[in-house]
Amino acid sequence: MAEHVLLAEDRPNVRDLLARALRGAGFEVEAVPDGAAAIGRLNEDRFDVVVSDVKMPGASGTEVLAAARALDRPPEVVLVTAYAEVSAAVAALRAGAYDYVAKPVEAEDLVRVVRRAAERHRLVARTRELEAALTSGDSAFLGQSKAASEVRRWTERIGRLPVPVLLTGESGTGKEVVARELHRVFGRGPFVAVNCGAIPEPLLEAELFGAAKGAYTGATQDRAGLFEAAQGGILVLDEIGDLPLALQVKLNRALEEGEIRRVGATETRRLDVRVVAATHRDLEKMTREGGFRQDLYFRLKVAHLHLPPLRDRRDDIALLAARFLHLASARYGTAARRFSPEALAALEGGEWPGTVRELRHAVEAAAVLCDDDTIVPAQLAEHGGQAPAAPAGTWRAAQERAIDAAARDYFSGLLRRLGGNVTRAAIEAGMERETMHRLLRKHGIDPGRFRG
Repeated sequence: MAEHVLLAEDRPNVRDLLARALRGAGFEVEAVPDGAAAIGRLNEDRFDVVVSDVKMPGASGTEVLAAARALDRPPEVVLVTAYAEVSAAVAALRAGAYDYVAKPVEAEDLVRVVRRAAERHRLVARTRELEAALTSGDSAFLGQSKAASEVRRWTERIGRLPVPVLLTGESGTGKEVVARELHRVFGRGPFVAVNCGAIPEPLLEAELFGAAKGAYTGATQDRAGLFEAAQGGILVLDEIGDLPLALQVKLNRALEEGEIRRVGATETRRLDVRVVAATHRDLEKMTREGGFRQDLYFRLKVAHLHLPPLRDRRDDIALLAARFLHLASARYGTAARRFSPEALAALEGGEWPGTVRELRHAVEAAAVLCDDDTIVPAQLAEHGGQAPAAPAGTWRAAQERAIDAAARDYFSGLLRRLGGNVTRAAIEAGMERETMHRLLRKHGIDPGRFRG
């Protein structure tokens, strides 16, 4: 669907020229002859971008900007200004305008700025959707993708049944989150988890099944194991693929008979535990190669869910990042509360070979670096030394992203060398100080980071 652009220009020939250029670029354009008419239309309809001359009869461009910013879903505003009015345009940028274009207006320059303003408007709308999604629903397994929806549907369906569950998937895909969701839906008993690969084999049996006094584990008194601790609830056996073969035999027998026996004891205890096993390894392959017992594999696989990696649920990246930012703020007391639209685009376009866990660490690192309430691409760039790549698009969009990246590198390097002195940086760059400030804001660069 084409973006809706409101064009306010009092000179008919210029208005027609700019409207034709914007329509030729694929925008839906409504042109009005003055500021008063623009404000009237803003109160009647929704627009993605407003292009307004600064000086017009009826109402000025700054008044149009104020009216646009007062809306519940404000459009991005691009101002058209003469050179002598640049100071007023800079003030408008501080008041919330997206950008300004100096007269005489080149149609190609205006189209480029409006296209970027429309993209920002889409991203801002996406951010609002994310904030709404974070406050809705009970499930901790976030996502709006088809894959995430299927995981939630499966969890709700299987969660109420007291059957063993096998969770598979790459490390960092959210297996523990799903296990906790199963416990929430199950609705009773404790939640106990153990990493089968983190405990030495001689101790693991007693850790799972308990030990009688005087057993070979050196127990000085009877000690309950994790199966007993989880009675009536759920026991998560994480990294079940690392369970030694000898213990696989005992686990299979316990599940088959519904009883457990402490190490060194003779009496058995009734087993009332729902087992959830999780692994990143290919258990089916391990059974063929003799590394995992086939009977235990099928006993654990009564209900099986393979969790998709983040690359297969890219639509969920922004929502997950917003949740991780919220958690980082609560845990570390950081100031960051949201992502700039540009930072959100960088996250969604990035590659995350470490899946959800890597995304979480990147967000936490950016939150620690951020000095105000909004994370910008510069903070993401410092995680691993490079911001995630933007998504593929048109050649023009690729050119603009390359120009933006070069500009960020240039201004960051300049300020780093000059200790954050904006005045000296502007002189060396051959531009006005206000222009330098505008470009720094545009690219999310805080000069204060380079001082001292």
